[in-house]
Amino acid sequence: MMHFLSQMAFCSCRPNAVLLRPQPNRWASSSKSKDDSEVAGHCTRVQRNVNMEGLRTGYLFPEIFKRESEHMQKKAHARLIRLGIGDTTLPIPDIITSAMAEHAYALSTIQGYKGYGAEQGNMDLRKAIAEKFYKDMGVEGHEIFVSDGAQSDISRLQGYTDSSVIVGQAGKLEEESGKYGNIVYMNCGSENGFFPDLSTTPRTDIIFFCSPNNPTGNAASRQQLQQLVDFARINGSIIVYDSAYAAFISDESPRSIFEIPGAKEVAIEISSFSKFAGFTGVRLGWTVVPEELLYSNRFPVIKDYNRIVCTCFNGASNIAQAGGLACLSEDGYKAVTNVVNYYKENAKILVEAFASLGLKVYGGKNAPYIWVHFPGLSSWDVFNEILEKTDVVTVPGRGFGPGGEGYIRVSAFGHRENILEASMRLKKLFFLA
Repeated sequence: MMHFLSQMAFCSCRPNAVLLRPQPNRWASSSKSKDDSEVAGHCTRVQRNVNMEGLRTGYLFPEIFKRESEHMQKKAHARLIRLGIGDTTLPIPDIITSAMAEHAYALSTIQGYKGYGAEQGNMDLRKAIAEKFYKDMGVEGHEIFVSDGAQSDISRLQGYTDSSVIVGQAGKLEEESGKYGNIVYMNCGSENGFFPDLSTTPRTDIIFFCSPNNPTGNAASRQQLQQLVDFARINGSIIVYDSAYAAFISDESPRSIFEIPGAKEVAIEISSFSKFAGFTGVRLGWTVVPEELLYSNRFPVIKDYNRIVCTCFNGASNIAQAGGLACLSEDGYKAVTNVVNYYKENAKILVEAFASLGLKVYGGKNAPYIWVHFPGLSSWDVFNEILEKTDVVTVPGRGFGPGGEGYIRVSAFGHRENILEASMRLKKLFFLA
């Protein structure tokens, strides 16, 4: 059993729920799903993984791209402002790109050429991550595994823990509700501080938790995270903690789960250079697996994770890792912090714009996302109206799960002039409405 726990939606596979049902061959053929079509030509005798049919027909962002394209076909001369996908927009500081360029050039020399590196990552970088982000938390460099990004690490963990839709554990997708049959969802919204009532929550094996949260922009408090760690300890669970937006925290909210006493015995932390250093295209992240984290038979989780990494991954790009080291230097970190502060100012502008319209606005203080409530309205309808009337792209909350209905997410990743222009257009739209 497992729980997927964000601060917006909470979901779990119930104890033994999958085992209560006859289990078909995972790779057996099945009837076609409505989005499948037969293609003329030679067929192999390899059967499709039937669980692929359990995935939603369209991923959220391709659908947004599709609607963007249709909009621009109708309004070819419109100046579109994209505040949807959370992709960074400012250039990477040159102190960092210079380090990557120098490393890349060195590869063309006999003295500087290097091939494969350690699958776990450059030890200098692993130690630098431990020193910069986990000082005084007891995390050591050998407990950090450098990767090509947080998304890849989460996917590796889902496959390892047998907890994804593709391996067949989530059950069938219920189209009307947008939920999977073997997953129990608990909404976590503004009414409960975007944090679940753990006193009514059944035991779980795996808890996926993101703070600061995407899409709500909310960061869990120290008290809330202590509750989560205590819950995991009492129930013998493992927390997979996504801290990719920790650099945006502006208050006293913890930046790491390992700030919480006892967390090293129950948690894995995944993070990334993507958002705080602009590495969305460079690709570099890390996962912390503490030595204290043990399975029920007292076998260290870190040993299995090391095996998974060494089996499935040849290591992050050495050029990207050179950039990562530059980010964590004194001058490099000052430079990326200036970029983060720029985005935080963008978020403040957007929050003030929506709040001035009398709308309930969440996030924006500890994350680059603003979560805006439109009670009683469909989030896709709000998305469509804003796009049609202001040429501004947002993200419908429903795309993140059932708990996001009635909300839109707005990204602060953008150039200042676009943020100001979008704010003016949105104010004009809703004042006129």
